[in-house]
Amino acid sequence: MKASTGGQQRPGGNPAFAMVLTVRADTQDEAVSSLDFLEPGWGVAAVRHDGTGDLPGRRQLLVQVGDEAALHRLRRAASLDGRVVACTDRLRAMSAGGPIEVRPRPAFRAAEDLALLYTRGAARLAATIAADPGTASELTGRSNRVAVISDGSAVPGLGDLGPTAALPSLEAKAALCARLAGIDAVPICLDMGLARDADGTVAAVRAIAPTFGAIILTGIASPVCSDIERRLRLALDIPVFHDEQHGLPVVVLAGLRNALRVADKHMSTARVVILGTGVTAGAVTRLLLHAGVSDVTVCTPHGILGPQLRDLPAQTAWLAQQTNPRRLHGPQAQALAGADAVVDLSPAARLDQQLLATMAQPPVVFALSGPEPPAGATAITATDRPGHPNHITDLLAFPGILRGLLDAGAPRVTTDILLAATDVLAGLVSEDALGPHRLLPDVLDPQVPPTMAAAVAAVEASRCRARPRRTAG
Repeated sequence: MKASTGGQQRPGGNPAFAMVLTVRADTQDEAVSSLDFLEPGWGVAAVRHDGTGDLPGRRQLLVQVGDEAALHRLRRAASLDGRVVACTDRLRAMSAGGPIEVRPRPAFRAAEDLALLYTRGAARLAATIAADPGTASELTGRSNRVAVISDGSAVPGLGDLGPTAALPSLEAKAALCARLAGIDAVPICLDMGLARDADGTVAAVRAIAPTFGAIILTGIASPVCSDIERRLRLALDIPVFHDEQHGLPVVVLAGLRNALRVADKHMSTARVVILGTGVTAGAVTRLLLHAGVSDVTVCTPHGILGPQLRDLPAQTAWLAQQTNPRRLHGPQAQALAGADAVVDLSPAARLDQQLLATMAQPPVVFALSGPEPPAGATAITATDRPGHPNHITDLLAFPGILRGLLDAGAPRVTTDILLAATDVLAGLVSEDALGPHRLLPDVLDPQVPPTMAAAVAAVEASRCRARPRRTAG
């Protein structure tokens, strides 16, 4: 390949599969053009110089490829090319040692400091907390500490890989909690053996709960994850936040609200179709109904749900009773005809141009089950794939919501809290910026976590004020 970067990234590749090549060359263009093993479709960009890259006659290139096989080809070709001085796996280098660490806050300068904190001091604090458990939030880090918990049965994008393989995603979520919301998050992988039943997970989380001010459940397979969240919510006096039931529905609703605004339609009158009946689909549907969307129709791979159906699982039966006000029946094509928006949460669903053409124009298409949404000149689309301009990710929700829950000392996640978070997320896109390719704030927008946290804390404060006081006697 003979090409020039011009100092800019060429489209292509995947950031998770990238190598940093140190090449003998005087310029970036010379470095790129000298490497004839670079394949079409690979992304190539300059790297900001550090140490090695600053040496005379050396230039660094970041090469992004599509998958592990391509990464292997790149590594092998680079090792055989005498012009390549070094070849470093970017992800492995970045992840070495993990993305989080624990550091002490106070300084230890003398034996007196140790006695104050560790021996006599710790004993005094323990006695204080034993006499008044409420002081633990003030005297320990509990009020700012969150457990990020998974059993590895549903590692994002990969499925059941086991608890140890879940650790990178848990550590990443913990690092984002710290970076974006100042939360001390601790990744915890539970080895529940072959059973992986709700009983064992609930018991394990209850046992460690006194250490934390909130719990995040993530990467736990459906449908048991729903039962675990419900039972922990009832058993604990701290919030239990579940990605699929709390984080993602907030982002979907915020994005859908803005997409309908772009389409010049209204939430209260819009016809929305949900493809899928899993835990996330149920949570999205419930939040849509609470937000005032009155015309929601849910489809399974076998057809439209409705109250006429019998012998359904409990969650699916609830969806059948609460949705489909038009009493539609038949295949999903019947539901999509004339619909304003579709949220695809089913890997078995198949959306195509022919189906989209039957929807009310312009159609709003949220493809959140893996494949890219069908291309269309008028469609307003969003996807769960990184890099798409309308990327639906729970990262837009969980740092701010957790920050607000901790600040307010809230005991649980409520629907009012989720709706307040939705209002913030949708409202942070200004009228001038709002458009088909701008439905949500950027995932690293520094306004999102603190603004959302303030709204969440305000909802909890209002709930506490409204709670009736007990009178003596």
